[in-house]
Amino acid sequence: MEYAVEIKGIRKNYGDVEALHKVDINIGKGEIFGFIGPDGAGKTTIFRILTSLLLPDEGTAKVAGCDVVADYKELRTKIGYMPGRFSLYQDLTVAENLKFFAGIFKTTIEENYSLIEDIYKQIEPFKNRRAGKLSGGMKQKLALSCALIHRPEVLFLDEPTTGVDVVSRAEFWQMLQKRRDEGITIVVSTPYMDEAALCDRVALIQKGKVMSTDTPQNIVENFGKPVFSVKAANSNHLPGLLSAFEGTSSQNRFGDSFHWIPAEGFDEKDLRQYFEKAGINNCEIERISPGIEDCFIELMTQ
Repeated sequence: MEYAVEIKGIRKNYGDVEALHKVDINIGKGEIFGFIGPDGAGKTTIFRILTSLLLPDEGTAKVAGCDVVADYKELRTKIGYMPGRFSLYQDLTVAENLKFFAGIFKTTIEENYSLIEDIYKQIEPFKNRRAGKLSGGMKQKLALSCALIHRPEVLFLDEPTTGVDVVSRAEFWQMLQKRRDEGITIVVSTPYMDEAALCDRVALIQKGKVMSTDTPQNIVENFGKPVFSVKAANSNHLPGLLSAFEGTSSQNRFGDSFHWIPAEGFDEKDLRQYFEKAGINNCEIERISPGIEDCFIELMTQ
């Protein structure tokens, strides 16, 4: 397999805080690869190193065949980067921002318009509006257009859907999948576990350490533990009861229910009997298929 991104033994410290711990990952050409983890996991640090904005303390990384330290000038012509915060010129209009970024990369909007056409058409009616006056979804589409206008080999998107409504998030991922089909390698980070399923492969990362790297389907299939959904009319007492039960391996809230993983040798019958003794008779316990978030939480616990 040809790799678009090669990361070997990358470490990065901020003072006494270890942001990245010996990260080793290869990302194939033409795939959507996701770094999945909560705030502070190290996702942005990885992106800044891979886009030559930050030097690693140890290790090496190559993107599109360029060493991120030695070949940073050439690297920057081959990548597109959309940081977590909206970073375009807010006093420039939509059209002015796009023209500016095309000029930086010595190209024109017309030359690569086919690559952004389906995205830009949605914001073109507002082309004379200042970027700072756009809605969150429109800012997102403009930033993506500017990152793509020079037809990069690798596109980095750092938490691109944070703070965006559900409909815009779905539209955005459809756009990413189309760009992937056009041959662009996409590296995306997100705190949303549901977006992990939309990636070809993911790395689950926490406190600078990669806990698992695989396809979302394989991560779920290899989970190997039963998961139960536990609900009650009054759920206020459930966390304490589940924590106190000796048959609990882990329990976490998911909306109005709890996902319960029993300890070895226990099952739902034991939990039902435990609840009955505690005076809770209206509890619903149902075995469910694990999700990527269950896998992530369990890995964190281990």
